[in-house]
Amino acid sequence: MISVGMCIGAFLVLIIIHWVYNWRNPRCNGKLPPGSMGWPLLGETIQFFTPNTTSDIAPFVKERMKRYGPIFRTSVVGRPVIVSTDPDLNYFIFQQEGQSFQSWYPDTFTEIFGRQNVGSLHGFMYKYLKNMVLNLFGSESLKKMLPEVEEVAKNKLKRWSGQTSVEMKEATANMIFDLTAKKLISYDSETSSENLRESFVAFIQGLISFPIDIPGTAFHKCLQGRKKAMKMLKTMLEERRAKPRKEGTDFFDYVLEELQKNDTILTEAIALDLMFVLLFASFETTSLAITLATKFLHDHPLALKELTEEHEAIIRSRENPASGLTWKEYKSMKFTFQVINETVRLANIVPAIFRKTLRDINFKGYTIPAGWAVMVCPPAVHLNPAKYQDPLDFNPWRWEGVEINGATRNFMAFGGGMRFCVGTDFTKVQMAVFLHSLVTKYRWQTIGGGNTVRTPGLQFPNGYHVRISEKEEKIL
Repeated sequence: MISVGMCIGAFLVLIIIHWVYNWRNPRCNGKLPPGSMGWPLLGETIQFFTPNTTSDIAPFVKERMKRYGPIFRTSVVGRPVIVSTDPDLNYFIFQQEGQSFQSWYPDTFTEIFGRQNVGSLHGFMYKYLKNMVLNLFGSESLKKMLPEVEEVAKNKLKRWSGQTSVEMKEATANMIFDLTAKKLISYDSETSSENLRESFVAFIQGLISFPIDIPGTAFHKCLQGRKKAMKMLKTMLEERRAKPRKEGTDFFDYVLEELQKNDTILTEAIALDLMFVLLFASFETTSLAITLATKFLHDHPLALKELTEEHEAIIRSRENPASGLTWKEYKSMKFTFQVINETVRLANIVPAIFRKTLRDINFKGYTIPAGWAVMVCPPAVHLNPAKYQDPLDFNPWRWEGVEINGATRNFMAFGGGMRFCVGTDFTKVQMAVFLHSLVTKYRWQTIGGGNTVRTPGLQFPNGYHVRISEKEEKIL
């Protein structure tokens, strides 16, 4: 009896050893990139989610770059992942979208953003949704939207100048959320009985957290925030459907028109997930970029001086100095775009871009097996000292004479390939217009330091308080 039990025990031990060995040494029809798969099932998930308290590349990536090189393997949330900090591989991945790679994100991500979110859709459906969004954020729409963006920025700055201090991240997030929500769903925070922004705050606070859905955890609060926001969006859509408008005035009207077509491929679930992602992406990422730009300019007087001179020159060249910004003036802001490029390079607002291999990929002597996840790491590219001298320094002059109309091997702040962010121009318009309104009429003094906590997800500058005051001198 004892010998039988010992045999069973020994057999189980052998099975476990074999399982652990296979976990740490995955099968591959070639040579896998070097790396570690960590503990079975758990992998290196805990290390991956460890907060980054520096402005440099996250320690999780930086330590493994030194140990294994620019391409290495790991395991996160139960999935084998190849991490790429190699500019050539990153570029290849973006160019091969739909052929060798497709968009993919961990199950926890799709649970947060919705199973039908635009990042998880492929082929014709993705192109269809992209064209829908371009109706809102395309250049022709932005030309019409420019006066409204400027008016919102002016009004908010006027209000903030009457306050003792302003927390820039929260203030700009509210400003952009109100503008975007108005364009998308005609939502007005001052007249609505529901606080939609509050639901997104709860969502964001747990967005980058260890994925355990237990009451009290940040991840649980994140899911609850999404659930509440989606319920509100669904109610708004049903109310609009019950009382349709004669003329379309916002994105909701356009969505309803598409849903009512007999041959439509759009579903209500996809439409609501799209609304949710657009609201989140438009205000959270842009407010972070504006806050960091404000801080960088305050800390670098020469950059602030040149930016101010550029915008004051625009006003001086007008027949009527009080007239609003024109699209021609916006496109002439050369140094402003240099400041924007440098800000988003350092911000690394999207520090990880995920794809999945559709077939075995051979690259630089390594084989990436079909079905494996690949994580492109923009911070490793943007903070590469071989490309950017003193990469942690804010230096907008490094972009002088550089034309960027999309992603390159060394700059991918807005993604790349066919999934290049459709909201890029909207972000640049909001940043440029806000900076124009700020530097031409106001000065600001930092009250709080603004510690930035970085994780392998979005970054949140906390506590950047400023005191804004109107300039006494007029532009002559």
